[in-house]
Formats: sequence, C-alpha cells, structure tokens
Amino acid sequence: MKKIAVAMSGGVDSSVAALLLKRAGYDVVGITMRLFSCSRIRCGSCCSEQDRLDARRVCTHLGIPHKTVDLSEAFKSRVIEPFVDSYLRGETPSPCILCNEYLKFAALIDESCKLGVDAVATGHYARITTDSDGRSHLLRGLDHDKDQSYFLFPAVGGALGHLAFPVGDLTKTEVRALASESELPVHEKAESQEICFVPDNDYAAFIECERPDALRGSGAIVDTSGKELGRHRGIHAYTIGQRRGLGIGFGERKYVVKIDAERNEVVLGDDADLARGEMTVRDVVWACETELPMQAGVQIRSTRKAKPARIEDADFGTVRVVFDEAQRAIASGQAAVFYDGDEVVGGGWIAND
Repeated sequence: MKKIAVAMSGGVDSSVAALLLKRAGYDVVGITMRLFSCSRIRCGSCCSEQDRLDARRVCTHLGIPHKTVDLSEAFKSRVIEPFVDSYLRGETPSPCILCNEYLKFAALIDESCKLGVDAVATGHYARITTDSDGRSHLLRGLDHDKDQSYFLFPAVGGALGHLAFPVGDLTKTEVRALASESELPVHEKAESQEICFVPDNDYAAFIECERPDALRGSGAIVDTSGKELGRHRGIHAYTIGQRRGLGIGFGERKYVVKIDAERNEVVLGDDADLARGEMTVRDVVWACETELPMQAGVQIRSTRKAKPARIEDADFGTVRVVFDEAQRAIASGQAAVFYDGDEVVGGGWIAND
C-alpha cells in the first residue's frame, strides 16, 4: 500500500494512527465523517464541529491533506433509526458496531476509493495479521484493557483486506506519549465514553424526541410471577440488568430481567433470575468456513470477558450458544463475538428468545 486514508475523529487515537503511517512512509490523507445535519443534536466525541476542526488541525500539523465527507443520511438510516427501533422492541442496541460496519467499513471505504487510496486506517485498538495464504485475521489489541475488536467483528465478513489499525500494537499510555512527544494539538484531549448522538447520555429522552408517535406509553412493571408492582414510562427506558431508576422501592435489590415488548411489560426479578445458560445469535458472520458445533470464547458485552461456550448450528444464519457456565444479563440487541484465543472468528446479534 502506498496511499492510505485515516478516519480522523479529532481524537488522540486516530491522530496517532495518522502520525505513525506518515512516519512509515505512506502517502496519508485524513478523512472526517460529517454525521449530522440536524443542529438540535448536541454531538459528542468524533461527531461535533469542534472534533472536525481538531482533525483538520492535526492534519495541518502533520502536513497531510484533510477531507470531510457528508455521511449524515447514511448515519441516520443505518445507525440512528436502527438504534431507536431496537429500544422500541425492548432490546439493548450497540450503535458503534453499526457505525463501523456501514460507515467506516463500507461508505468510508467507498469514498476513499474515489481518492485513489489503498486502504482505510482507524484508531481502533485491534490488530490485523496476514497468513501465508494471504488471508487477513482480526485479533484483539495488544492492550487488552482498551481492546476494541468486539466492535469490529463485522469486518471479518470481508472488509479486513481494506483496513489498517496502526495503534493496535500499542498501549493507551504509549499512544498518549507519542501524541505528546509529537506535539499533536489534541494530545491532552479527553476521550468520550458516551454514544456520540445521545445528549447527556439520556437514551430515553432521545428516543422520545426522535419517535414520539411510536411510543407505546406506560405499562405494567411485574415480578416473575406476573404480579403488578408498579408502572413504567415506556419500555424504551429500560435495559436488561438495570437496577437503578426503576421508580419502585424494595427491601431487597431487584433487576430488570425481561422486557416484553408485545405485552408492554417490564419484568423484575432477583440477581439469580438474570442468569442464562443459552442464547440464540442471528445474522452471524464468519471469518472463514466454519464447521459446527465448535468450542469458542463468546463475549456478550464490550465490557465483559469472553467465556467458553459451545456454538451449535440452528437455522440459516443463526446459531445456538450454550455456555459452560450461565451468564448474567444476556441482552437481546447486543453483539455476541466469537474468539479463538485473541482472534475474532465470527459474531452476530443476540436474538430475543
């Protein structure tokens, strides 16, 4: 590869990715996605006007060109609308994965091809290796505490050959040090842990503003036997495993253990009621042809560790995952990513059983 585009978010990680590629002798161009055309959404990290200005400042500092591409329509249809729909179905979505799949791994690669580049690089903490047959493999980042391979699993379906993750072999501390040593304008910039398009991290308020006509309204909060305990504001305001903000006082801790969209009910139970030993995973993609059943490490949240499980074939594009030990708070709408050691071998979306 001679020419490479870097997805510049205005943050430290993507800025150091561009720095490393330029040092390595690549012809680098920075590309920033414009994801919003609606000013009422107060954007967070990687999306705001300030972030775009920061990305441009970094590119000027590095002496590389900077381009902005308007992907706001794709972002709305591929990320925001599915995010809202998922909550209205009683699920817990993971919009960052959709953003990676449909924008960074698809739309941004297409836009970059127009510039004559060979690949798109991002600041994700993950690694890509190539075997003797020329096949690419997605691995966890060297810094397991910052690893983001969970969010990248759709890339194993074919996009890996067009991607690069320059900071995947570094720790966050090393990335910060490189940014400081190189006097990058963003070297002290804090990173955001919130979803960029949700103001104040208030998911329920965002959904109520985006789709007021689709809300089911108040419904019953019940226990596992069906006894009504109170009323909820709408199922979109609840997630599996939630304990706070239930609006009901108990002498002991209660958790959301089920969200029944059809009945418009939120079911509460004890911590033990959150444990499940099996789940169905839909829309599965594999890194290569895979023979089932198979043993793998299965990760069900970005903040969880992969746990040993048996993956069995079900209907087309769907698998059944049976854990060696029951897992807590398995939530439909989240991703389930399959690992062989550090390598991502596949993944999909947890179905509402």
